[in-house]
Amino acid sequence: MTDLVPVRRALISLSDKTGLEDLAAGLAKHGVEIVSTGGTAAKLRALGATVRDISDLTGFPEMMDGRVKTLHPKVHGGLLAKRDNPEHAAAMEAHGIALIDLVVVNLYPFLSTVMSGADRDTVIENIDIGGPSMVRSAAKNHAHVACLTDPADYAELLAELDATGGATKLELRRKLAAKAFALTAEYDSTIAQWFAFADQGERWPPSWTFSSRLKMPLRYGENPHQSAALYLPVGPAARGVAQASQVQGKELSYNNLNDANAALELAAEFRDGDPTVVIVKHANPCGVATRASLTEAWREALACDSVSAFGGIVATNRPLDAATAEAIADIFTEVVVAPEADEAAKAIFARKKNLRLLLTGPLPDPARGGTVMALIAGGILVQDRDNGQIAPDDLKVVTRRQPTEQEVRDCLFAWTVAKHVKSNAIVYAKDGVTAGIGAGQMNRRDSARIAAAKARETAETHGWPEPRTVGSAVASDAFFPFADGLLAAVEAGATAVIQPGGSIRDDEVIAAADEAGLAMLFTGMRHFRH
Repeated sequence: MTDLVPVRRALISLSDKTGLEDLAAGLAKHGVEIVSTGGTAAKLRALGATVRDISDLTGFPEMMDGRVKTLHPKVHGGLLAKRDNPEHAAAMEAHGIALIDLVVVNLYPFLSTVMSGADRDTVIENIDIGGPSMVRSAAKNHAHVACLTDPADYAELLAELDATGGATKLELRRKLAAKAFALTAEYDSTIAQWFAFADQGERWPPSWTFSSRLKMPLRYGENPHQSAALYLPVGPAARGVAQASQVQGKELSYNNLNDANAALELAAEFRDGDPTVVIVKHANPCGVATRASLTEAWREALACDSVSAFGGIVATNRPLDAATAEAIADIFTEVVVAPEADEAAKAIFARKKNLRLLLTGPLPDPARGGTVMALIAGGILVQDRDNGQIAPDDLKVVTRRQPTEQEVRDCLFAWTVAKHVKSNAIVYAKDGVTAGIGAGQMNRRDSARIAAAKARETAETHGWPEPRTVGSAVASDAFFPFADGLLAAVEAGATAVIQPGGSIRDDEVIAAADEAGLAMLFTGMRHFRH
């Protein structure tokens, strides 16, 4: 395989003409003949470059509104021929095929056309055929041909031409070929997804390909012996921590991003509400509060479980101010996520050089659609993201006692938080503040007891006369299979319960609630989270 290949002829066909002037000048410097198509040829001539039309190379005119111009043996023969194969050389001579040493192509803007809301005919017209064909031919034959698909690589190519006297090296051609095939795979994936979902309306297509691009490698995964990286999806996607601007702090880790995402998703549930602060540890909320100000919300959220909050992740639904930043900075915090922060808040956090501050802009819509994927051995599990929401009119009172208006508000607050707690999840809440959170237990009774125990410990720490679970509402992410979990909530002092219902023992649980004088609401919706 030849290392140095002189570049004598280049074929250029571009939708994005960024950097074309410098590229054309660099090629002209080395005496490279430029062959080009349509609008690219016109642009090159306007820049003062000497250009040979593709129709002159092929002996065939462009036709059908430009649909057919490069799909010709004199193009693909010049790209695919093995220079060191006598049979290929003989075929080229017999058919008057000239070698092409460099292809510079980028593709019709299919994705941006779709996202602009264009009609179907316009979308179809922006499916590139000739471009990907040339890219694949050139990249396959990278032993002899260089294939440029990204304007960001023009400078590297020109530098190599300067260093070698007008040739490309195999190392660069191999790198460009890998990038070229990644581009065509991504492009075809986007087209296939548009046909499956937008055009055909399929929910679960027989074949589903999707693309993503590396944003950054991470220090390690969940543990130091695991490698990790962050990728961003190609195409429409909600903005979140992956797109956030990191204002300061150490490099983000896998766990930082996972926990920050959990905090942001919960804070987003309150994006249209009063100031709210969420504190998360190991992807579970350990304190959530809604108050008249962020500073007050922070203090109340922290009070729920100040032990777990140490080294945690904080998210807010409002821009950060100086007073809130000062309060958060009083304890060790790994990451703070917010829509924005004023300059005073940034200056305060800057004193904590290791604290990561992520600014997301507008919070994602908690009701948005989308899919969630999980890898299992030998497969991929895919499901709709849990965007289920409950309004007061959706609630069904199943006990003799009706809840008060405040109890309904507390139930809905606790229910919203419980949606973001690992199952089995129990959340006590009172007056817009979590009183105790029980997460991830193998049975619901233990989650109820752990949440109550945390509330008692917090009351002792702060010298309160009683835990905040007294007079609280309690939310359960799934139905109570037995009355024992409910009775644990009664022991903790809860006066109202919200749960999906649906157990074969619902009557037993309702009877226990009635005997204890509780008001109980059924949502008809479960929020398992694993």
